[in-house]
Amino acid sequence: MTTTVERPRSSGPQLGAVGWMRWGWRTLTSMRTALILLLLLALASIPGSVFPQRGTDAARVNDYLQANPTLGPWLDRLGMFDVFASAWFAAIYLLLCISLVGCIIPRTADFIRTYRKPPPPAPSRLSRMPAYTTVNDVATDSALLDDAEAYLRDNRWRVRRDGDAISAEKGYLHEVGNLLFHLCFIFLLLAVGVGGLFGWSARVIVVEGKGFTGSLTQFDSFRKGRLVNPDQIAPFSVVLQDFSATFQESGQQAGSPRQFEARALVSERPGKPVTEQEFQVNSPLVLPGVKVFLTGHGYAPEIKVTRPDGTVIFDDAVVFLPRDGNLTSTGVVKVPDVEPGFALQGLFLPTASIDPVQGPISTFPAAQDPQLFLGAFTGDVKIGGSVYQLDTTDLDLIGNQALRPGQSWELPDGTSVEFVGFRDFANLSLAHDPGRWLALIASVLVIVGVSMSLLLHRRRVWIRLSPQGDTVAEVAGLSRSGGGRVHDDVREIATMLSKRES
Repeated sequence: MTTTVERPRSSGPQLGAVGWMRWGWRTLTSMRTALILLLLLALASIPGSVFPQRGTDAARVNDYLQANPTLGPWLDRLGMFDVFASAWFAAIYLLLCISLVGCIIPRTADFIRTYRKPPPPAPSRLSRMPAYTTVNDVATDSALLDDAEAYLRDNRWRVRRDGDAISAEKGYLHEVGNLLFHLCFIFLLLAVGVGGLFGWSARVIVVEGKGFTGSLTQFDSFRKGRLVNPDQIAPFSVVLQDFSATFQESGQQAGSPRQFEARALVSERPGKPVTEQEFQVNSPLVLPGVKVFLTGHGYAPEIKVTRPDGTVIFDDAVVFLPRDGNLTSTGVVKVPDVEPGFALQGLFLPTASIDPVQGPISTFPAAQDPQLFLGAFTGDVKIGGSVYQLDTTDLDLIGNQALRPGQSWELPDGTSVEFVGFRDFANLSLAHDPGRWLALIASVLVIVGVSMSLLLHRRRVWIRLSPQGDTVAEVAGLSRSGGGRVHDDVREIATMLSKRES
């Protein structure tokens, strides 16, 4: 009877806590992991352009939640409406930065050690190198090696000489460019992070003759970084004195904007002198810590509403928002403080025309034949919601009328509506980005680093005289980073040695 003894299963060494930490660090700092994290960061940014974001348009987020009562709350829990401030996006961002830093530090140390060492000695069999040739009928003496060494040094090779052989290496800037790319990419990520934490942006519509200050209540929309205190925004003031717009008048691009130019009175802070400055689309207004960009243009009809007893219940320029390239614009006037409430809904046409199908339209964005089409309402005027829209649910339509500048319209109850004229308004975008210069410099250096790593190649060459005393010299080369330049180097060295003997 045979007894089988079961051998104990051999088990490999167990990883302790320190071992697992080392494994995790090596995995995180590998180039493969960095590329995966970079791809994840790009994919994680997609929802920020698909779904409305609270930081830029909170009203659209609320509308989306109301229109999607089932899906919306789940998306909100996942942070889809505040992607760039979500915990999961920040986690990917931080892991990518750590991974890149972990990649760069050992590679930099390895590069410094390599650079401080002389080129390695010539291998025993140069004929096995990818680039190899021989030069016959040469004088195998030290003078030949002296000339070869001088030639290599003149061409910026690092040279090592060992007896009857020369080793040379160049192309260290390839690795410098690689390290520069990774280092500046980290600075680029940091610049984006600084801008996201300490930067802010705002939008404001300003009518000619009016202005705004650096106050949160003065902005139509405001987006701030996580660490921005709105009370610390510089208390500047801007008054739009004049605005002019020029449009293409003929040809296929008729109606296209050609120039927007604004003139404003600017004060950096209370007590500072007021200066007059001009700015255009590509030439922003520069204030302390903020730039003011001119991004759009429209019209604000001046409307005056007078009661039968002579009381003026409204007299102001009202912003009408453009809805097409010819600046066909819509707007409303709300007067809820009178009894009954009064409101106007209007259509402003800079160059009016009546289309048989579309009705009143504008055929050109410049004010060549301005007209204002109004509808008057009375009833419960709701002041909530957008100032550019009118809820007519509880309102009664009194009538409709088309007016030209200077004309008046008398309603059945004796109320007079006068189209006094119109003013231009400017869409302004304000931006404070403390990381912009760091991002610009880092972006330029990233391109420089990539160019260096792609265009420059690290390579080695060797020259050895025949040990048997023959009139033969061996020349070989090896590329350390790809590229076929090493073959050219070997040919050039061989040609130099041949010419020396001719």
